Amino acid sequence: MRKDYMVAAESAGLDETDFVEAHWTKVWEREGGPQGRLKRIARQDEFRLMMPYLKSLPKGARILDGGCGLGDWVLAINREGFSSVGLDLSRKTIEQLQAHFPETEFLAGDIRATGFPSESFDAYFSWGVFEHFENGPQDCIREALRLLKPGGLLFASVPLDNLRHALRGSREKPSALTSPVRFYQYRFTRAEWSRELGIGGFEVLGVHPIHKRQGVLRFLHHQFGLPYGWFFTRGLAFALAPFVPGNLIGHMVLAVARKPAVAP
Repeated sequence: MRKDYMVAAESAGLDETDFVEAHWTKVWEREGGPQGRLKRIARQDEFRLMMPYLKSLPKGARILDGGCGLGDWVLAINREGFSSVGLDLSRKTIEQLQAHFPETEFLAGDIRATGFPSESFDAYFSWGVFEHFENGPQDCIREALRLLKPGGLLFASVPLDNLRHALRGSREKPSALTSPVRFYQYRFTRAEWSRELGIGGFEVLGVHPIHKRQGVLRFLHHQFGLPYGWFFTRGLAFALAPFVPGNLIGHMVLAVARKPAVAP
């Protein structure tokens, strides 16, 4: 498990929760705010891996998106016949979602302490969120275990400590910078992410490297200086991704896990 840091001169005086909220609020603002962009969801690795499991659940099953961001996944999962709830730390983004999609349940809150009753959900998914707290992912994992019904499913992705990252080590170490820095995220190997979920009480069903094309694109940019926006760079990433093992180049790693059923 390796740490990454980021320059954050404007974050002086903010505690971790406020910093994470402020950072992601700015990210979502740069993305243009909530717009209900659903067409891309069905093409995502996460959708392909998660849907066969969700199809085993009854229609209307209650599902939590922990760290829902712009809300596209909540809307897409509801369109599949489920009852999905979006939770995010960014109060501003949640207010926008509530205004744009009043028929859908979007709530502001911290995934480490959600306030939902125990055993409230049949499934829980979270993409790239559990890694952003310096205390580690266990607070998020324990709360996920509490929220799920016995036998409930967890789908959670975190950054993969792939070959490029392993070669570089930790990014932007505080000792190497003169500007103020903040902890940004942890990166995990497949074994580390599986172990964390096991420590938290889950039965791990599978651990999958995902987003290979994005991983190749970042490799080409960081190792060879090719700009992300070049047609050549994107074309080369598209061509190479199918031939490179996911363990070496995947950008993220997604685990599928189950809360143990209560003994009869």
